[in-house]
Amino acid sequence: MNDEELSKCLAELGNISRLKIFKLLVKAGHEGLPVGTIQKSLDIPDSTLSHHLTKLSHQDLIIQKKEGRVINCIANYDILDLVVKELQESCCIGFCE
Repeated sequence: MNDEELSKCLAELGNISRLKIFKLLVKAGHEGLPVGTIQKSLDIPDSTLSHHLTKLSHQDLIIQKKEGRVINCIANYDILDLVVKELQESCCIGFCE
């Protein structure tokens, strides 16, 4: 992951609503959650939630899978691992060990 990609991921997670969504999806595990469950859990209006999910999806922080009439959102753990790894390698050398 280069610095530009890292910056974009961190920028999207810098929004409190998107951070809450992402944290909820990380806690949900590899099964993810339906959009309706996210909306009810965080009490975010539908149009606002759609906007935030689009932003997270464009940075590959989440994966959206349509299952019938339900859209399921899943945290992209591969990207999460890359973000954490990049921060540890470039920012914490000598401090995190």
